[in-house]
Amino acid sequence: MISFKGAQYPKSMILYAVYFYVRFPVSYRDLEEIMAERGVDMDHATLNRWIEKYAGTIAAETYRRKAPTGCSRRMDETYVKVKGQWACLYRAIDEEGKTLDFMLSERRDEAAATAVFVKAVGNNGWLDKVVIDKSGSNTAGLFNMNCLLVMCGWYRLISVRRTKYFNNIIEQGHHFIKKLTRPIQTYKSLNSASATLARIEVAHMIRKGQFDQSEQSGFAQFAALAG
Repeated sequence: MISFKGAQYPKSMILYAVYFYVRFPVSYRDLEEIMAERGVDMDHATLNRWIEKYAGTIAAETYRRKAPTGCSRRMDETYVKVKGQWACLYRAIDEEGKTLDFMLSERRDEAAATAVFVKAVGNNGWLDKVVIDKSGSNTAGLFNMNCLLVMCGWYRLISVRRTKYFNNIIEQGHHFIKKLTRPIQTYKSLNSASATLARIEVAHMIRKGQFDQSEQSGFAQFAALAG
């Protein structure tokens, strides 16, 4: 549960601003104007602090509360700008399009691919099959993952299918993420970018109904994750 003790503004107002930012394609200055239209006078720097302080905890809560996912996975990458340079955003979903995991890396290489597969299994449990494109680094990452499984005494290896066509479903999700990050233009640091993208992914998961609370509004589900 997030503590709002000492906050100058009510909890509902803070959560509304944070949710609006991670759900819709607006900049901090856009959101400052939107809040002013609703009679709330606050600086865009305050909004930035709220995003940094509160949304990260909400993102961490998603792993505990999200609905079960399938054992067949899709993994692909897209790119966002960090300090004016392109960074690689790895994203993993199941066969129904439910978000499993995501990780931002300065590089698209074997080490990064291995790390994202290990993270996805750790957070979501066992997988039978992974569909990837023909990226050599992703192929090497899955080979490393299977080697780790053998070393741990687990001989039920992950099946790998290298077919770009079957990854259309995850590429559609990239469009949603890119739409929301476009107003930001570039992030100042990898940590800031990772934190913001994690919150955007949470809003995307709510939009896809991954928390078994589809009868509630998106904002109500987001607020529930805050406790």
